[in-house]
Amino acid sequence: MAVVYACMVVRSYFLTQAVSDLAHASVSHSRATLCEIMALKLLNHFAASKVQLVAVLTTPWNPLAGAPMDIVQEVKEVIGEEECRGNSQSAIEMAIATQAKAFLSSPIVQTVVNDVYTGRVIFSITAIKSVVADNYKQRAIEIYDVRKAPFLDHYRLRVPRYSAILHFMNIAVLLLVFVIFLQSEDTAYVSLWEGVFLVFAVAFTLQEYTASREYGWLIYMSNVWNAFDTSFVVIFLVYLGLRIKGLVTNDADTSQLAFDILACAGCILVPRLAFYAITNNVVILALRAMISEFVFFICIAATCFSGLLLTLYTIANGKWTMSGIAWLIVQIWFGNTSLSFNQAKSFHSVLGPILMTCFAALSNTLLLTILISILSNTAARIDANATQEYLFQYTISTIEGVKSDALFSYQPPFNLLALLILKPATYLLSPRQLHSANVFLIKLTSFPILVVIALYERWLVAPEIAKYSLYRGHIRNIPVVDYLFGSRAADLYSVIFQAEDSRDFGIFDEAGNEESLLSPMAPSTSCQLGTSDHPENTPRRQRVVSTLTPLEDTSSSAKVLSLDTTTPLSKFFRRLKPSLSLKVDNLDGGRFDSENGLQRLQSLLEECRELPVTQLKDEIRELQDRQVRIEGLLLSLTRGIRNDTATTSTTMS
Repeated sequence: MAVVYACMVVRSYFLTQAVSDLAHASVSHSRATLCEIMALKLLNHFAASKVQLVAVLTTPWNPLAGAPMDIVQEVKEVIGEEECRGNSQSAIEMAIATQAKAFLSSPIVQTVVNDVYTGRVIFSITAIKSVVADNYKQRAIEIYDVRKAPFLDHYRLRVPRYSAILHFMNIAVLLLVFVIFLQSEDTAYVSLWEGVFLVFAVAFTLQEYTASREYGWLIYMSNVWNAFDTSFVVIFLVYLGLRIKGLVTNDADTSQLAFDILACAGCILVPRLAFYAITNNVVILALRAMISEFVFFICIAATCFSGLLLTLYTIANGKWTMSGIAWLIVQIWFGNTSLSFNQAKSFHSVLGPILMTCFAALSNTLLLTILISILSNTAARIDANATQEYLFQYTISTIEGVKSDALFSYQPPFNLLALLILKPATYLLSPRQLHSANVFLIKLTSFPILVVIALYERWLVAPEIAKYSLYRGHIRNIPVVDYLFGSRAADLYSVIFQAEDSRDFGIFDEAGNEESLLSPMAPSTSCQLGTSDHPENTPRRQRVVSTLTPLEDTSSSAKVLSLDTTTPLSKFFRRLKPSLSLKVDNLDGGRFDSENGLQRLQSLLEECRELPVTQLKDEIRELQDRQVRIEGLLLSLTRGIRNDTATTSTTMS
């Protein structure tokens, strides 16, 4: 079952080789793509069972599992024993780390991702890098059934669909507290709203830290929204440091600077909420790639123009400061070209105009054109693979939602309380006692959320599950409710296609065909065209046919639709021998007449003897006889040749 994971590990190796060995980069990329295709093909082998398919994709594997001891010892000496034990990853995590977007966007993988996202498939991961690990009760992979689940199921808080909604609500509350706090800031002391904001911000920082620690920084930053959250955490930490310094030293300017820096967080929180409703937009999908390429290009340009900064500072002879020249270069870079000509002679009468003219030409004509081309190509590339990119981001957010850390079941700021209680308890309590305390705290702090989730899943999500009569009889008839949650007709169709038919249609089975022709057929059971693969002694459950009015019982004025169900094979045999069709005309209580049936079978066998099949058998027998004669002739000839060679050898000797 680890073969898909192994393919992704080999893919990561070839991608690393492509970066380090540029001469064979194309070959390494081709091999990496081949590993992705092989992983997708091998995954089809496990597609017959949903549980097995989920296990193949989500089971964490250790890359050193099954390796010889000398290899394991050598790897431990290089990176350490702790890294070898705590570096387990699943196949889907390796696919995210290696950017295997074609693999992740395939339908077979997306079926698992959708089931995990909606909570239909449940599995638990062993906590290894968690802040608070609760590994006492590990649940096997199972299909969730709300009828068998408890009403207050605390495991539903880890469903990615619900955790994403709760995360959005946490950010909304954080933004509300942030706005109120900025309106009542005070540099002299910590106000009430500043204290509330500090609690929520620290809880939010703890939540992001545990997420990055559990799945690693590479997978964590692959999600575009985590870049926004990390930016807010960085701004908050800078504010916190300056605020503590200002309170300790009683410096109002430092505290005011801390508030000004924190105000920049509004550029992060407001777009974070606004983009939540348009996550599948092409512009949003291309935003992360465009920002990363823009920052990379600006860093290269700043490095190149640092030489110009040093040159202008040297030839100015103290007339300009380093920061003044840097600000002037930035203004010229972003379009204020007139400054380059006005201030050129202030650096040097001859070299100043030459250098500033060259810089203005490069920055406004060449480099900006290159930057626009790069960003346009990035947007076009993302636009061409918009669906694949969206499914890639969707898979990342889904896998991140399935976390094993116990702190993820608590909503901010209750995760701080859980950390203060459960972290010391891990050293004092047994695993069972720690698990009981954890479950109790989760249900205590998230009781309203668990009630809402339970009612939502039992009343609205599954229409085929028995619901309350008030909702089915009265509330469901309201047009608005019918529009929002689906009509009864839609529920009927969905349940029909989800129902499984227990009848076996062994059309291609050869054994038992004669018995099926002679077996009695009751009018209330379905016709079996052949025997199944079950043993003969196994009792077979019969499904009673619906008692609804058949098409034959309709009125004479109604038009009955007749379908031509003949196939080319049946047309061939009908044209070859029309009398081969076995018609059952005389039915006595739903059973065959034995004498008529035997006579028809005998006539059928006589007609089969006259078919071209018997002539073909005779020709095959004649060919076999001719083959035997030819083999006898060849054998006699070889014996004669052997005798001749033997006599010649004796005469020569």
